[in-house]
Amino acid sequence: MQAGGRFIVHVTEELILRLVIPQCVLLFITNDLSWETDRLVKKDSWVEQGGYLPLNVSYRLLAGAPSPQQRFLCIGLSSVKRQRGSYLVTTLQSLFSQSSPAERSSMVVVVLLADFDVDWRVATVKEIQTTFPSELEQGQLLVLHVTKEWYPNTTDLKRNYNDEPDRVTFRSKQNVDYSFLIHYSTSLGQYYLQLEDDVLASKNFLTAIKKHIVEQDAKKETWAMLEFSVLGYIGKLYKSEHLPLLARFLFLFYQEMPCDWLMSHFRELLTQKQPIVFKPSLFQHMGTFSSFRGLYNKLKDKYFDEYLYTNPEAEVFSDMSIYQKYLPQNAWDPGEDFFWGRAPEEGNYLTVVFTEPTVISGILVETGSDGKDLLESGEVQLGHSVADTGKDEKSCQEFQSVGTFTKGRFAITELDKNYSSASSCLRILVTAKQSNWVVIRKIRITTEPSATPAGIKE
Repeated sequence: MQAGGRFIVHVTEELILRLVIPQCVLLFITNDLSWETDRLVKKDSWVEQGGYLPLNVSYRLLAGAPSPQQRFLCIGLSSVKRQRGSYLVTTLQSLFSQSSPAERSSMVVVVLLADFDVDWRVATVKEIQTTFPSELEQGQLLVLHVTKEWYPNTTDLKRNYNDEPDRVTFRSKQNVDYSFLIHYSTSLGQYYLQLEDDVLASKNFLTAIKKHIVEQDAKKETWAMLEFSVLGYIGKLYKSEHLPLLARFLFLFYQEMPCDWLMSHFRELLTQKQPIVFKPSLFQHMGTFSSFRGLYNKLKDKYFDEYLYTNPEAEVFSDMSIYQKYLPQNAWDPGEDFFWGRAPEEGNYLTVVFTEPTVISGILVETGSDGKDLLESGEVQLGHSVADTGKDEKSCQEFQSVGTFTKGRFAITELDKNYSSASSCLRILVTAKQSNWVVIRKIRITTEPSATPAGIKE
């Protein structure tokens, strides 16, 4: 429009996005349970048959494009502008970097930018596009927004539990955010994993999740939610067929209580009476400042293991004097248990004998507890040709050193570049006598990504 020789341009968010981020795809999806072709939902889904509580919402797809094929896992994150700090990009980097190429092709991460600040959304989309171009192009990452008009009232609500009004508003809107996010994610994956925007992932978490699903399904017990973190709404896994119900449940009771309380009620309504929690945890809360008021938040999951590799089956032996029930096997198996031996002599060992020969790409060994009972001098070896030792033990006939301990810790990656053949044993060898006892807290290895476990479809 021209006025007084000047042009007046009405600037909208869509215009800003097109000008600042021209490659951004803007897609408006109206979702009214007719489930048009824009939505990737199975045609035999009960949702399509209608007759259920409508959940009308329109989505803006700010970056990425949905894949025409359903993935194994859809991961959902909701993010808002924080007063202090930002962890979203770091969280996404952790999810992708801790996954192998095969794992990344089996998942899609959906991010709902749930803040109504236009400038923040534009800047965030631009940063995501700069940092994750290949993930966006390959349909592994989608970025969404829902405008304010689709939200119910979130102010002047009843103060359940005597919460302050601003806290009630925050948690009520968060419930609606999750409802919209889950609603969109229906059928993007066989399973849906809920995370927050300030977490770190353990190595190969997707493979670990597949393994636990197979184990759980083999029990022939009903389950509605599997938990891979003990904190809040982090690491909660659902079957995709339950997502339409979960989205509506969160929307119906959005003002009643926090989302992590609602999820427990939802689980029980689907007849899973007790939580099913897997340890070690696959995800860790890393945010220092909360998205609510920017308050300091020191929550940590004590069961998190960043180096949670899916160790293959193995037997563990040691000639060190064992203290009580702190057996050698504890250091190999998942969990908080550990091996504890009395003062070792030079030449003492702890040997892991694999059930099947394994190509090892990485090794992590951590010893000690609170700076005490460290292995002061030792090396890690790989062995071949399993044989009985005659002492009700197994070992390998020959070993090759791959490195030594530094301050009680050993870590190595890309080991398969120099040791490409399969190993049958891993041995920790004590190379000097010490007066202190020794704690071996964990032994974790990475292997070449294995085929999909039986019972799981890609």
